[in-house]
Amino acid sequence: MFEKRITIFSGHYGSGKTNIAVNFSLSLKKLYEKVSVYDLDIVNPYFRTVDAVNTLNNGGVELVVSPFAETNVDIPAMNSASYKMIHDKSARAVVDLGGDDRGALALGRFCEGIKEENDYYMVFVYNPYRPETKTIDGAFEILTEIERVSKIKFNAIAANPNLGVETTPETVYRGIEIAEELSKKIDLPILFTAVEKSVLLNSDEKRINTRILPIELIKYGNWI
Repeated sequence: MFEKRITIFSGHYGSGKTNIAVNFSLSLKKLYEKVSVYDLDIVNPYFRTVDAVNTLNNGGVELVVSPFAETNVDIPAMNSASYKMIHDKSARAVVDLGGDDRGALALGRFCEGIKEENDYYMVFVYNPYRPETKTIDGAFEILTEIERVSKIKFNAIAANPNLGVETTPETVYRGIEIAEELSKKIDLPILFTAVEKSVLLNSDEKRINTRILPIELIKYGNWI
């Protein structure tokens, strides 16, 4: 799951892409010297990778954010350092892209460079328990709209089946089955399944037929 130099996470609001981006980058740092997270979520000011800055810094991961992050200004502006994503080929880049079509706009200015290098995962983060993506058709509609606006096609899925604090092993197992239905419909592989570490601690993980990304829930102020 760590083969590509650039990994972009997008999906519907509340799909868990930010938490996955943070955990993915920390896992990536165990394998590569230089890892940077690019917070391109310029639309939603409430739940961003910038809120996990201490966790990332402690893990040796660079965070590149909008110059207006953590201020009262909420406009679609990005740090010029974001272009390192394209130009610094020596570093692994993890992108937290805003949810849905509005958030996907931010990727447009980088898409040609990303496609030219052709060393990337564009990952659709899929939680089948969210209201807007509880059906395959609903998830497919959101996926295609993000592709249209971002100008980059998805080439992988990250299954993130959870019900928050009510998540059980059976929640995960059933969610993977639903994610596999989406995978077959759109002919894209499931790159990994994100699972909170404590959920499968005493369960039969052999039932999971995808690679697992263990998730440590990152605290964002009053959010978890």
